[in-house]
Amino acid sequence: MKVVVAKESAPDERRVALIPDTVPRLQTMGMEVAVQAGAGADSFYSDDQYRQAGAMVVDDAGALYEGAGVVLRVVAPTLEEADRIPEGAVVISHFQPLDRRDLLERYLARRIAAFSMEYIPRTTLAQAMDSLSSQSTATGHQAVLMAAERLPKFFPMLMTAAGMIQPSTVLVVGAGVAGLQAIATARRLGGVVEVFDVRKAAKEETMSLGATFIEVDEGVDAATAGGYAKEVSEEYKQKQAALLGEHAAKADVIITTALLFGRPAPKLITEAMVEAMKPGSVIVDLAAERGGNCEITVPGEEVVRHGVRILGHTDLASRMAVHASQMYAKNLQNFLKHLTADGAFKFDMEDEITAGSLITRDGAIANVRIREAVQGAG
Repeated sequence: MKVVVAKESAPDERRVALIPDTVPRLQTMGMEVAVQAGAGADSFYSDDQYRQAGAMVVDDAGALYEGAGVVLRVVAPTLEEADRIPEGAVVISHFQPLDRRDLLERYLARRIAAFSMEYIPRTTLAQAMDSLSSQSTATGHQAVLMAAERLPKFFPMLMTAAGMIQPSTVLVVGAGVAGLQAIATARRLGGVVEVFDVRKAAKEETMSLGATFIEVDEGVDAATAGGYAKEVSEEYKQKQAALLGEHAAKADVIITTALLFGRPAPKLITEAMVEAMKPGSVIVDLAAERGGNCEITVPGEEVVRHGVRILGHTDLASRMAVHASQMYAKNLQNFLKHLTADGAFKFDMEDEITAGSLITRDGAIANVRIREAVQGAG
């Protein structure tokens, strides 16, 4: 089976789906690997490194896809790129099918089996394949570094001849993988960290990292079976807004990471809260790609409102391209090992990982949730 690694075409995308170290591991699984020339350049992996690892390096994009059985990508392809993929091939990438209806239809027309890395269940068995977690690790770390660089203050407490400098206060909203990494990084830099999350399981993890956990109501737990947050009552939202407003006003940095699976990001930081923050403060909105947790976030941009700098960049994992690619390649390696036997795909729909992440196959929508959503939308 020929596995193709394409050069990413999304703007500002520096990651690559497979690194040279992973090539021999796929070969032991009965796969030959072809890499588009320059695919790893932005992640500092050269074509020669891929060749030395045993991969074919192909200059021509058309020739790259000839005979491809599997296409590995970080981000889903453009329609033009999808048309180069042989009919019936397998594509594995991050793919939000409800946001990319055009690509979903193209996959169906070309009978492509499309797996979405976002839809891999967050279970113990799937941990080694969970790219949302691995990429969130890079995102959470990078978010704090960007905030620290822009904040016109020190992070740690300092004793100087000119007096004592108080440490910066960091408020992290959402203690998933990105939030936990942000907490750890902010603590390493000497910040005082407060954390808000609607999931009770986050409290112990937060406190183990030396942060203070703030909560609205000890009796409410808004965690889903998959570990994501779910919608809460209107009464809870009102209490939540009051609590967040109180702590946001004291924060030097706010890192927001709150997401609801398959839905727009909840608006947790209002413009009024931003206006009440100290001038020079920084907000890094890690939910910007899904609309943002802050009311005035501009996805993909960095803006200043009411004296507060708000970062809505959506490429933070890409800015950590070396290690982000390394982790993602390992996720793909483990995913392929789970999905295949003797170099061929099993397509075992009794398996929850396969059933959860397979979006299309044989000209039909294979994923139950996506099929119901598409049918419900008419």
